[in-house]
Amino acid sequence: MTSSGVSAPDPPWWDPPGRGEPRTTLTRDKVVTAALHVLDEVGLQGFTMRRVAQELGTGAATIYWHIADKEQLLQLVLDRVIGEIELPEPDSTRWQDQIREFARAGRAVFRDHPGVALASLGRTPVGPNLVPIMEWFLRVLGEAGVPPRAASWFADLLALVGAAQAVEDGLSVKTNNRALDGLGEYLAQLPADQFPQLTSFAAEMARGDADDRSEFALELLIRGLASYVRQ
Repeated sequence: MTSSGVSAPDPPWWDPPGRGEPRTTLTRDKVVTAALHVLDEVGLQGFTMRRVAQELGTGAATIYWHIADKEQLLQLVLDRVIGEIELPEPDSTRWQDQIREFARAGRAVFRDHPGVALASLGRTPVGPNLVPIMEWFLRVLGEAGVPPRAASWFADLLALVGAAQAVEDGLSVKTNNRALDGLGEYLAQLPADQFPQLTSFAAEMARGDADDRSEFALELLIRGLASYVRQ
């Protein structure tokens, strides 16, 4: 996979707050780098402007010469991480494989930054790194015959599922999985006359790891989208 090599302008709401010339050599890029490090270290729950300022060895007020507020900083970090996703040359003749590859690459990037994955939920990221990705995505689907609404809404759904999976991936490393490990055995031991479906499905319900289930979800989404393709 290769990067798109295409750049887009910053959205107008990313303009500096307009507080005059900054008093230090600090740059917006350095602030975003520090913020990403903080998110990776303490997660979204521990993320504060004060914590980012400590990472930079400065005061929180200094950051506001470059960043309007915490929400804007999260958007900047999100766009930075999205920019780590590399894209192949678009090929609508193999659109399903390309969407699979894209989704796997996106999940891998967010697994490396679970705090950013959590920050993406409930937000609509728009930035210079996302714009060429969306252009590529919609070109692949559009040239494959997927209608505009289906392609656009599928993009939102795929991003939502991928981010949620990445968040859960991070949680599963930190939590005790004893209940999950014993799920199949527990369900299989239930009274079959009272719970016939659970006991018969017990083995399948406990089978497969996070990667297996991620691939299943991806396949389910792509097969559903294929039903919208115009012949």
